[in-house]
Amino acid sequence: MKDRIKLITVVGMAGAGKSTAVNYLTENKNLPKIYFGGIIYKAMDEAGIEITPESQKVFREEIRAREGNDFVIKRALEQVSNLIEAGQRTIVLDGLYTWSEYRILRRAYPGETTIIAVVAPRQLRYKRLADRPERPFNEIEAQTRDYSEIENMEKGGPIAIADYYLLNDGTEANLFEQIDHTLQEMSS
Repeated sequence: MKDRIKLITVVGMAGAGKSTAVNYLTENKNLPKIYFGGIIYKAMDEAGIEITPESQKVFREEIRAREGNDFVIKRALEQVSNLIEAGQRTIVLDGLYTWSEYRILRRAYPGETTIIAVVAPRQLRYKRLADRPERPFNEIEAQTRDYSEIENMEKGGPIAIADYYLLNDGTEANLFEQIDHTLQEMSS
């Protein structure tokens, strides 16, 4: 019997620790990833738009309004197909945002998609966003982004319906333990 495909989709609000979780999966578990944000960055580059936090927010919303909320997932699914054709059976998807993307992904790969939500208290997320070296946000910017992603991007749906939740309010080692435990549960 052919090996089953596993799509491990990591979701969460900004500052929750999605990137840390994804990096652990790709670097320590040697899993390939598809970065949804990279699809946006490539489209911005092709359109000649400088990448800034504000231009990215505007572009994400405009491209989805113009081409549909499935803009990113269509391109991500092409990359998934290419990786599967190359022999990959477990793939990490980094940055699924919208409820529309979630529904399309589940339809394309029923029973093969697992959603892992990385969550953290809002004030801890905001502190992390303020302290990060790349694209730091102050509290008002972080809150504005949260509201925009929840209200305009349907981001809450995939988080609310996740298969697993990782509470990232401690050390990285604790987060990594939770990931390992989740991978074991997924395999049984």
